[in-house]
Amino acid sequence: MTAGFGLLALVLAAIGIYGIMTYTVSRRNQEIGLRMALGEQPASVVWMVLREALGMLAIGLVAGIGCSVALSRFVAAQLFGLRAVDTSTYVAAIALLSMVAVVSSFVPARRASAIDPLTTLRYE
Repeated sequence: MTAGFGLLALVLAAIGIYGIMTYTVSRRNQEIGLRMALGEQPASVVWMVLREALGMLAIGLVAGIGCSVALSRFVAAQLFGLRAVDTSTYVAAIALLSMVAVVSSFVPARRASAIDPLTTLRYE
């Protein structure tokens, strides 16, 4: 049951990251179109969007790790036979969440690199 709730949380995190990045890219369509009209390569547009997602990921990981370490002594009383601070669990969680964040933000980043500059410049 715990694994199911963990998987549900992971799916919700992926949907949330995807939604935030899609909204961010849609708000920046004109900027991205202007950059591409001035000669920016699609790969650098993808990297620009991914860099923003990685920045949000870093902030979230620092806050999450800090809170989990700070609250681990409260949870330690309920864990039988387990340590409250297990580094392999932290590393696995960080790797999994990082992979989900990169994959979830790659689709909007790829979509941003396919923006037609003429269409976005004529839009407004």
